[in-house]
Amino acid sequence: MDHHCPWVNNCVGFSNYKFFLLFLAYSLLYCLFIAATDLQYFIKFWTNGLPDTQAKFHIMFLFFSAAMFSISLASLFGYHCWLVSKNRSTLEAFRAPAFRHGADKNGFSLGFGKNLRQVFGDEKKYWFLPVFSSLGDGCSFPTCLVNQDPEQPSTPAGLNTTVKSVGDASPFPAKPLRESQSRLLISGQSWTESDGGHEEDKHGTSNPAMVIENET
Repeated sequence: MDHHCPWVNNCVGFSNYKFFLLFLAYSLLYCLFIAATDLQYFIKFWTNGLPDTQAKFHIMFLFFSAAMFSISLASLFGYHCWLVSKNRSTLEAFRAPAFRHGADKNGFSLGFGKNLRQVFGDEKKYWFLPVFSSLGDGCSFPTCLVNQDPEQPSTPAGLNTTVKSVGDASPFPAKPLRESQSRLLISGQSWTESDGGHEEDKHGTSNPAMVIENET
């Protein structure tokens, strides 16, 4: 899923993301065409070159509507073009997808050309037509990770996977802890040791034999 669009009253995802992009492109071109063809009459409206009828207010309203929708559609279409170039969804742009090794915002990016083919397909003649041509099944997606994630069954072509040694039972190499994490572990161990020492002191002082020895 990419996001829920209230303008089309539907959720945008794998099966209709290409159609959503084409809808934005077609709408943007249509609004730009209306604004361009209405511009000369809009200029005549302010220079009093139009006859004094109610039609001139329709021309003004039409130009302002087309111009405002063109600006909003251009910003939205440009944002989604940037998402396609990065092979991200709207949800992934706000929160990076989580993998076995951690969150990675570029985990699904395969390069600009392959990212476009993920949405529009391999046949360029279908890119600008409202025909479904996206790659994949909508359940599993190729990643750019060297160590393959267990939730991703396939490995993208052109990437070399890490060869697992014979004695290694885990398919993923152990990742070293960051300095902050190691400090927390060290401090946690020191806390437990110090707590254990305090408890031993308490038990030692509460032992009657120890009290007798101290008194003698």
